[in-house]
Amino acid sequence: MSRRGEVLDLAVLGLLHDHPMHGYELRKQLHTSLGSFRALSYGSLYPALKELVARGWISEAPPAPGDGGRRSRIVYQLTPEGKERLQQMLGESGPTAWEDEQFGVHLALFGQTDADVRLRILEGRRSRLEERMDTLRQSLVRSRERLDRYTLELQQHGLESVEREVRWLNELITTERQGEGPGRADTDRASGAAAETKE
Repeated sequence: MSRRGEVLDLAVLGLLHDHPMHGYELRKQLHTSLGSFRALSYGSLYPALKELVARGWISEAPPAPGDGGRRSRIVYQLTPEGKERLQQMLGESGPTAWEDEQFGVHLALFGQTDADVRLRILEGRRSRLEERMDTLRQSLVRSRERLDRYTLELQQHGLESVEREVRWLNELITTERQGEGPGRADTDRASGAAAETKE
């Protein structure tokens, strides 16, 4: 399975943990809550849902009778096996959880994640971004004389975005170590910072 497929599975299972949803609701939540899925089409989502049903992690609830001849929507819900699989996925705190693709999804599901796992993911993400920051700084120094000002501005913007996310991660890590989970506003700000860095 591709990394993109894994992160989509995690996102879908995490969203269905709260309550059952039909495909349209899922796609809307993936788009609004998890910005990394803005470009997700129904052509990608429904095969993923069928695969999750085949694995036994979600089930299709019988649709309620349609009104006015409209076709009823299938509602998807988490199975006990799906809840178990979600907990396994939420417990993964290795390098893939720090990457751009997965970090935002893990962050959005931190409310369902153990505190020690949250801390490991945040520290891993910070470490990864500090490496990226050093690389960008070195590149900027080496290429300053050869690049036009617009390209330099773009590189500088990328560096500042990474620096900003590292500062924000430092704040989150301090909060986690003090035993306080982030509030809703912190999580929203976090998702924005992660998305900015990705761009």
